Amino acid sequence: MLNTSRARRGMVTSPHHLASEAGLRVLREGGNAVEATLAMAATLAVVYPHMTAIGGDGFWLVAPPGEAPVGIEACGRAAARATPALYLDAGLEVIPPRGPLAANTVAGTVAGWGEALALSAEKGGRLPLSRLVEDAVWHARNGFPVTASQSELTAQKLPELADVAGFAPSFLVDGAAPATGSVMKLPALGDTLARLGTEGTDAFYRGALAREIAHDLAAAGSPVSAEDLAACRARRVAPLSVGLPGMTLYNMPPPTQGLSSLMILALFARLGVDAAEGFAHVHGLVEATKQAFLVRNRIVGDPDAMGEDPRAWLTDEALDRLAARIDPARALPWPAPPSAGDTVWLGAIDGEGMAASFIQSIYFEFGSGVVLPQSGIVWQNRGSSFQLRGEGPRVLAPGRKPFHTLNPAFATFADGRRLVYGTMGGEGQPQTQAALFSRYALFGQELQAAITAPRWLLGRTWGAETVTLKLESRFPPELVAALREAGHDVEVVAPFDQMMGHAGAIARHADGVLEGAGDPRSDGGPMGF
Repeated sequence: MLNTSRARRGMVTSPHHLASEAGLRVLREGGNAVEATLAMAATLAVVYPHMTAIGGDGFWLVAPPGEAPVGIEACGRAAARATPALYLDAGLEVIPPRGPLAANTVAGTVAGWGEALALSAEKGGRLPLSRLVEDAVWHARNGFPVTASQSELTAQKLPELADVAGFAPSFLVDGAAPATGSVMKLPALGDTLARLGTEGTDAFYRGALAREIAHDLAAAGSPVSAEDLAACRARRVAPLSVGLPGMTLYNMPPPTQGLSSLMILALFARLGVDAAEGFAHVHGLVEATKQAFLVRNRIVGDPDAMGEDPRAWLTDEALDRLAARIDPARALPWPAPPSAGDTVWLGAIDGEGMAASFIQSIYFEFGSGVVLPQSGIVWQNRGSSFQLRGEGPRVLAPGRKPFHTLNPAFATFADGRRLVYGTMGGEGQPQTQAALFSRYALFGQELQAAITAPRWLLGRTWGAETVTLKLESRFPPELVAALREAGHDVEVVAPFDQMMGHAGAIARHADGVLEGAGDPRSDGGPMGF
């Protein structure tokens, strides 16, 4: 994709074209940006099941026209039975990434759907949930073509998923990964989405559907109980923000890594880089990433257990101090502890100017791998990021929220523009956001060009085991050589590598013109009318 899409009446973007179509249909019927985003989220849970599910968590930034954004945190807590002793007594030194003991937190995203719909209704939203899940239900019951990424990742991860409860009957064909383009049906999930449409999002946590979910979790061996489900609530939160000349950036507070996404751009803005794509641009953002990740890794986790206020790291004094540590010519020795992740980011801006930036995740591809037979729900493994020993906000305890790589982004500009943007990709999320935003907002590239341009990734994300600085092969050889000379441990990867994330963005100009962009590394893109 080379050209930015433009429209006037509404724009959506997601990493799968069927989800984007579902969102556009909602906008055409008079739905708002929140309603369109929810329709896309439900559809992605069906047609992109390796990347997301309703058994995961979600985070929203919703900005009504002319207003600052509101955050919605839909993060499930650790089960009451999820204690370090549960794992240590089983002879485990770490929480396994797959299987029922990885499914140790409540899935919060559906609660977030409910809170987003409540906020939407306060601003004039009118479409019922039954309409918003309509496309998702159809695809689940009638079938959808399997994407190349689903086929390839299923085959790649088959050794660790094949024996997990419920996975093979749902996602394998004769014991193997489904072929690209083959038709897959998920009828149990379709029925569950239809029930949520008629019974409401609360049914996921309380009532007959919740009892079925709890029964199947227990049968699989998960510590999550009916009582844990019933205690789940989404909540509205104040976003973090930081100002740059002529613009204000917003992101989610802990337990997400939104702090690091804001810090990277605020630190980079202090380096005096005046052009994109050269050594100073890439090196500066990589070094800003290291400083931001060192802070993130030390302080961010369950917000109730954190000892420091993340806003203290967004002050001019703190940012100036960290920026001064960045050597413009040499790389700071790395790595720091890495994280993996599978996620979807999606966004919408409607004709009235309401904007929604949303990210929904099950952590690893197919999450824990546990699929609940009655409901067809894939359960996340976000709680596998908890630590079993030591101290701090990431140590497992009942009721604690896990650290999240998820962070939807939003920005406003002095010229009246409003921008929603984001990506999937674990450790890569803040880095891709920084690449996209700096190219578009700081250096004036077109929105689609900013996403299509070659990207980099410091550390490990899904599908990659090394913690090098990975550069797509489209970067000029002389830039690669200069980064190596500066001390970066460079690894060159494919020209449009999926490990670089599936980014998207929508901008609304003061005159009402909408610009949308999608990622050529994904299966989707922007749609407007």
